[in-house]
Amino acid sequence: MSAAGNHPASRPTAAATPFLATDIGGTHARVALLRAAPSTALGVETLAYEVLACADFRGLGELLQRFVQTAATTPVKHCVLACAGQVVGDEVLNDNAAWPIRLSAVRQALALDELAVLNDFEALGHAIGGRRIDAARLLCGPDTQTTGPVLVIGPGTGLGAAACLPVADGYRVLTTEAGQMDFAPQSLRERAVLAQLAPDGGYLPWERVLSGPGLLATYRALCASDGRSPQLTTPEAVTAAATRRTDVHAVQAVDVFCAALGSFSGNLAMTFMAFGGIYLAGGFLHLMFDLLQPSAFAERFLHARSVRPLLERMPVRVVSHGHLGVLGAARWYLRQCALRPGAQPMTPATGAPA
Repeated sequence: MSAAGNHPASRPTAAATPFLATDIGGTHARVALLRAAPSTALGVETLAYEVLACADFRGLGELLQRFVQTAATTPVKHCVLACAGQVVGDEVLNDNAAWPIRLSAVRQALALDELAVLNDFEALGHAIGGRRIDAARLLCGPDTQTTGPVLVIGPGTGLGAAACLPVADGYRVLTTEAGQMDFAPQSLRERAVLAQLAPDGGYLPWERVLSGPGLLATYRALCASDGRSPQLTTPEAVTAAATRRTDVHAVQAVDVFCAALGSFSGNLAMTFMAFGGIYLAGGFLHLMFDLLQPSAFAERFLHARSVRPLLERMPVRVVSHGHLGVLGAARWYLRQCALRPGAQPMTPATGAPA
């Protein structure tokens, strides 16, 4: 997903002035004021950065106004949004958004000359850009620098995924809607979860299981399957109880989550032949690393596949989402700015050549 709304006069100077980059999640929005800095590793300098709770604001325009009022000393006329979903007309379609996102309303609220949009995991792909992230923690596979396609996978409020593909002049990021693929249970407990979440059969996407809300839904489904009343009401409570081993269904829910994540990641790794590695992104996974490490993730990632020797060569690492989304969005935006002198302008709705 990419889109931009531009005034022609703004294009040549957009990269030379401070601009906003935002990573909009279902729960939190990460917002930064940045400017181009070609001498740095990612090509941007962060002037201000803040994490804001979406529930504290009536809409995205109000949230960004609040940030600009406290962080900027001069008017900000350019903004790039990284968010889940797809742009259709003036709206970003996303089932997990805290509120509707209408691009014209955001432009008007901040009096922007330009508003560009890309998928949140596309932004993460641009932040990684084929390079190794030193802060990442190895989950399985070789602890070496490898080359080839890289996958970024992240359960959060939803489930996102993107592939970073090497090309002659660097890399290309391919966004996906892999979280909307059909969930495929393998164990008896996973089949029990499927029976509870889709009692009449039919479609159940992976993100109904592999997400924060999905973990809670899995816990409730396992309780219901055993005729027990659930005692926990948040994903955080489920992971905490699983860590302390004080609730058997919380332990089982985390076991199902980790194993299913291994299968999902292995399937995508085979699809893209991700020899550059797989990054599992997000604070959600980063905080439950100690539960993920001894789980069935690695075995389900490899499974009994004929390509197991290939999958064993792919490192899987866990990285905190942090500010990578805003940095990746900024990196993508500056690349678009650099292309403009010799490229056709992007149309307001789709980002395609006019």
